[in-house]
Amino acid sequence: MSANVAPTRMAQQIYKGKKKAAQGGHKLLKKKADALKVKFRDYAKSIAETKSGMSSDASSAFFSLTQAEYAAGNFKQKVAEGTMSARIRVGAGVDNVAGVKLPVFTVYDTGAEADNQSLGLIGGGKKIVAVREKFTILLEKLIKLASLQTSFVTLDEAMKVTNRRVNALENVTIPRIEAILKYIERELDELEREDFTRLKLVQGKKEQALLLEAKAKAAMGVNDNGADSGDIMSGFTAEDDDVVF
Repeated sequence: MSANVAPTRMAQQIYKGKKKAAQGGHKLLKKKADALKVKFRDYAKSIAETKSGMSSDASSAFFSLTQAEYAAGNFKQKVAEGTMSARIRVGAGVDNVAGVKLPVFTVYDTGAEADNQSLGLIGGGKKIVAVREKFTILLEKLIKLASLQTSFVTLDEAMKVTNRRVNALENVTIPRIEAILKYIERELDELEREDFTRLKLVQGKKEQALLLEAKAKAAMGVNDNGADSGDIMSGFTAEDDDVVF
């Protein structure tokens, strides 16, 4: 890829900006990954605690159902035939963790009255009420567990994506940009050395030309001075009428 980049000052500034942006993005993604890891551990701990308590809650609820059936008889058919509206409903929300939207399920009571209030009038009424309360607790914990596990899976996928991006920036993008910058710096240094050598050569030629010119002028000056310093009578002859010996 370095061979496709022109080694110019402008390209150097562009890739320096890219390197700075990549390092900033890497830093932010590292912080995001750390925040997701903390939340991931919290969810894992909550899921483990919820599951550990659910076994005893489920055993208690079904044992209460057995006791109620023993005290009030088989009332499942009457419950199934009733036209009841749900008293427990589930609401869906969103929790934002470091930019990741996690689904959250919440339980709310509609306050609807059940039409099977007459169950247990003959006998076992308290047992049926206990069954209703214990299964309500179990249902709320099931919904809580579903919310935690759904958020846990979503968080796990977000962590994988974030870690892949961090690794890509750390091991691919930033080293590639640094390699390009080193290539540009090498080429620019080579160009500077070539320019320096060229300038020295030109300067040397100019100095040599000036030296030759100075020598030529000096030689011409010596010849002129030599012609003037001869015998002052050399320009005259004995036959000259104006010359008297």
